[in-house]
Amino acid sequence: MARVFVTRTVPGRTLDILHEAGHETIVWPGELPPPPDDLAAALRDADAALTMVTDRVTGEMLEDSPSLRIIANMAVGYDNASPEAAARHGVWVTNTPGVLAETTADFAWSIMLAAARNVALSDRDTRAGGWKTWSPTGFLGVDLYRATLGVIGLGEIGEAFARRARGFDMHVLYASRTRKTEAERDYGFEWTSLADLLHRSDFISLHVPLNDETHHLMGPEQFARVKPGSVLVNTARGQVVDQDALVEALREGRLGGAALDVTDPEPLPLEHPLFSFPQVVITPHIASASLATRSRMGEMAAENIVDALAGKEPPHAVNRPVSPRPSSSTP
Repeated sequence: MARVFVTRTVPGRTLDILHEAGHETIVWPGELPPPPDDLAAALRDADAALTMVTDRVTGEMLEDSPSLRIIANMAVGYDNASPEAAARHGVWVTNTPGVLAETTADFAWSIMLAAARNVALSDRDTRAGGWKTWSPTGFLGVDLYRATLGVIGLGEIGEAFARRARGFDMHVLYASRTRKTEAERDYGFEWTSLADLLHRSDFISLHVPLNDETHHLMGPEQFARVKPGSVLVNTARGQVVDQDALVEALREGRLGGAALDVTDPEPLPLEHPLFSFPQVVITPHIASASLATRSRMGEMAAENIVDALAGKEPPHAVNRPVSPRPSSSTP
């Protein structure tokens, strides 16, 4: 029996899968993530960890956890645990790809629409008693129909998001390291440079992983290039955007609004200036939060753990340990 530390309560059959494979599970009981010291202590006694994007696993933690064999992230992203560092310590890192693209794309559209048409703002005003009568000038928004949509990063989520633009008869620009000729042929997308995309787009949506190249991808230089009045959407990672530069762009009126499901830090302090802009929609990192999708993500993470603990290569590995650690658990 191996010991699996699960850093939060998860939906679906996640724990059942681990129990059916004969493993013991220890689930962190709190609503908030385990603090670093508690996470480190739990990893020292674990053979596997089922982690969230909020659980930062450091090289020191890996060094101090001799029986740990896998970090199974319940997410597509894995910037919270370095695959390279884990590989050097003989630890697998896995993710849960291919299951949340459509759900995340749906949500990105929902917050883009909310920002463009003042949905959240008018709802708050109505609940506060502000609705006195129909007004010809109240909460005037921006049309998506036949607007230009700029998608930065045309991976699985970015393409799913961009496909939805067909229903609004939008022209889709995309900036990506590699050209996606099939998507261009099938959906009419236009490949262009980041600078050109920013200059031409009425709506700009971010769909890139967080790494050294994309950290603060949207900074002062990029915000200076945006089409006046455009709306920024971010469901990727908060650190992809330089938030000081974003605040300045909003303050100066270069941006017409923003829809953010991710921020830096998370949660965003209530005194942060982003909360002062009525045209900004902020949600608590819930783009993949449908019951079906989150359940499947947990189950995939569990399946990765079961295979790794059985001495197999997990199906969704993002690294390859130099020398995988042998099992220290009792069969």
